[in-house]
Amino acid sequence: MAARKNPLNLNALQLKTLTLFQALAGLDGLGRPTEDGGIRVDELPHAHGNHFHLGPWVVSSADATGLTNPAPWAALERKGLIRSDYPYGFVLTPAGRDYDTGLRNQILHGSDH
Repeated sequence: MAARKNPLNLNALQLKTLTLFQALAGLDGLGRPTEDGGIRVDELPHAHGNHFHLGPWVVSSADATGLTNPAPWAALERKGLIRSDYPYGFVLTPAGRDYDTGLRNQILHGSDH
C-alpha cells in the first residue's frame, strides 16, 4: 500500500512553511546538526519585493508568508516537525526533514546544479 499523502493533515500554509524549513536546513553552512538528529537554523531569509533568493532557488514572497507568521510554526511544533524559537530560528526534527510536503518543485524555482 502506498504511503498516504500528507498524513498529518497539514494545511497549505503549514506545508509551504515546512517546505521552506526543509530547504533552509539543507543549505550548506546554514543548518547545524543537533545531538538528537535535528538541524538547527538561526538565519531566515527576508523577502525583497515579490520574491527572495534561497540558496540556488527563487521563492515567491506569497509562498513564504509562514516564515513571519507564528501560527504555522506553532502547528508544526505541535505535530513534532520542528522545535520553534519563533521568530529567530527553528530545529527541523528528523520527522520534519523526512515529511514529504509535495511542494518542493512548486515553490522552489530554479536549479540546484
